[in-house]
Amino acid sequence: MEVLKVYEHEHPLTLVNLQVHYEEEVKEEEEDGDDDDDDDDDDEKEEEGGDTIIKDGFQGVTCGWCGEEINMYHKFYYKCMADSSCDFTLHKFCAELSTTLETTYHPHPLNMVKSYFNWSCRICTRQHKHGELFYYCDDECLFWIDVNCAVEVGKRIIHHPCHPHSLMCAISQPILCYCQACGKEHKGIFFLCATCTNFTIHSDCAFLPEKLLIQEKTDGAFHHTHPLTISYSFLFIDQRAKHYPRCRVCGRDFSQNHWIYKCDKCLYYAHLDCATSRTEPFMSIFLSRGLGRTNKNYEDVDYPHLLHLPFPDETYSLPKHLFFQQNDHKVNLKHTSHQHPLVLVDQTLTSNGQTNNSSRLLLKCHDPMKKTQLLCNGCLRPIMSSMPFYICANANDDEIQIQGVCNNFALHEWCTRLPPIIESHPAHPQHTLHLIYSNIPGCFFSVFHCKVCHLPCNGFAYCCVECEYYVDVTCGIIPKQITHEAHPNHLLSLVQVKGNMFTCHICLRYTCKHEFSFRCDTCDIYIHPNCALLLAETVRHKYDKHPMQLSYLPIENHKSEYFCEICEQELNPHESFYHCKDCVQSIHTACAPLILHCETHTSGYYWNSIHYFIKVKFGGIHNTHGHPHPLSFAQGILPDGTCKMCYSTLQYNMIFKCLECKFAIHYKCCEKY
Repeated sequence: MEVLKVYEHEHPLTLVNLQVHYEEEVKEEEEDGDDDDDDDDDDEKEEEGGDTIIKDGFQGVTCGWCGEEINMYHKFYYKCMADSSCDFTLHKFCAELSTTLETTYHPHPLNMVKSYFNWSCRICTRQHKHGELFYYCDDECLFWIDVNCAVEVGKRIIHHPCHPHSLMCAISQPILCYCQACGKEHKGIFFLCATCTNFTIHSDCAFLPEKLLIQEKTDGAFHHTHPLTISYSFLFIDQRAKHYPRCRVCGRDFSQNHWIYKCDKCLYYAHLDCATSRTEPFMSIFLSRGLGRTNKNYEDVDYPHLLHLPFPDETYSLPKHLFFQQNDHKVNLKHTSHQHPLVLVDQTLTSNGQTNNSSRLLLKCHDPMKKTQLLCNGCLRPIMSSMPFYICANANDDEIQIQGVCNNFALHEWCTRLPPIIESHPAHPQHTLHLIYSNIPGCFFSVFHCKVCHLPCNGFAYCCVECEYYVDVTCGIIPKQITHEAHPNHLLSLVQVKGNMFTCHICLRYTCKHEFSFRCDTCDIYIHPNCALLLAETVRHKYDKHPMQLSYLPIENHKSEYFCEICEQELNPHESFYHCKDCVQSIHTACAPLILHCETHTSGYYWNSIHYFIKVKFGGIHNTHGHPHPLSFAQGILPDGTCKMCYSTLQYNMIFKCLECKFAIHYKCCEKY
């Protein structure tokens, strides 16, 4: 224990080593997993090299002589331990000052005395009150300087945990220099290492707090439950282990050599300037990117019919949003899309006091909790028992799910109201697009690839026969402007990407050149049309009694690793995924349709965050002269084996297979066959 008696204080002072405390605290945080409760406790510790009673999270105290702050980067300071009522503290270099001083500022020696009048320092001109210590010339020169100026050289040296050597502020005037901490070049006061070359950190970065609440630094624009801890590097090996996160404020990547603020428990990471909202011109990302809870960049009155996404659940769709009309349904309908009359199934309609529905039929509608599926032949979105829809009047109610042309036909009521033509479509403005229901030219078994979303589809299509240009009905009536909860309060406009490739804000996959995407002009943010229009806010799972919510960011206080409950593969929480907070279960958004099938039969095809066959209705029957039995259109699974023609695996592909024998071939092979 080092004890010191100093001038003008009646008690001995004890040396406190702040750096030992800091290093042990960091080590304990790593071992304890950064536990929240431990972060908030005030643990008292005793350090070797000086008796210390330091509360967790040293916030700094004021030096009793020079009046400036003592912080952890000064490494040592003296504290009065005589009794609890005395809070006298000194910088180490202040406490060890001699009572006499020789300086180039004055030709005579100066003596330390206590003033008995108000005075101002002859060097810095700062005003002082009587009773403060100062250095005074006894030769009647009327020259005195404050302790702060006397210890100027000592105050220029700091011991920072980011670097093994002491750092010195060699130049007290602002200079233009590169900062190793934030990675910016700007003007200011810098600390540098005399041992290592080219190691410089800006004074603002050097004295950043060890922990901070981001909402207090960003005026509440960005929020996180836990305090963020400063880290002096973010190595690529650590970034890879955390699925290559991006800054929660600006959305940009991290360099491994620069400091960050982080909460490892919640996978929350932010650049220094983003977390502290420093708004100098050289740190303007926070202002220019405009992410998070920002002000609206549009007026509601200017967009009265603006579509707000995502849709609440998978029963909603773009055709429903645009064409659904309450209580204006025809019970019987002759529609061009089907050769037989259609009959309306609607729980709200009655005939002679009884509903016109069969209870047995309603049980066979789309119900993920019972692992049953019924899709609309028009838009390929689910048909639920709670919504009006049409089926073939010739279909047997008890056999609605039997694979057949009529028994498999179903159509949303609003899909019967689709406009027959589309003028000036954004992707094909030169020609009118016409609605076509089946027998699409040049498309085997009516399967075509949409020119906007590039997904296979066998529903209704808008087409230009002259150009062989086909889009599905959702892409055919795609809106020109939307808003989305993944990027709230900002208008997103449909654009064709013309420059370099950009990543989708939801799925983090590329938006390629010439593809269509929704773009925020303010923030230069892109969202795939599929991610915006096809990912519902909630989905249901048979093995989870709660609705699973769509999440775009890692879950706060998540207790375990992320993996998908469907495919049992690792899940990247920085991409969109579905999550149940109550049961702590997660699934890939692309795996969500597979909750209707055997969980082991997962799909290897992913298109952005969408299942590749989300716009394909399986179950049709194909008769071919090459096989004696009818073939069923299906998605290949592992037991289907290999194709009888090309001998490659059928799993994860569109196939035709015989229900009476083990014959199965690829869709493409069947087209050639």
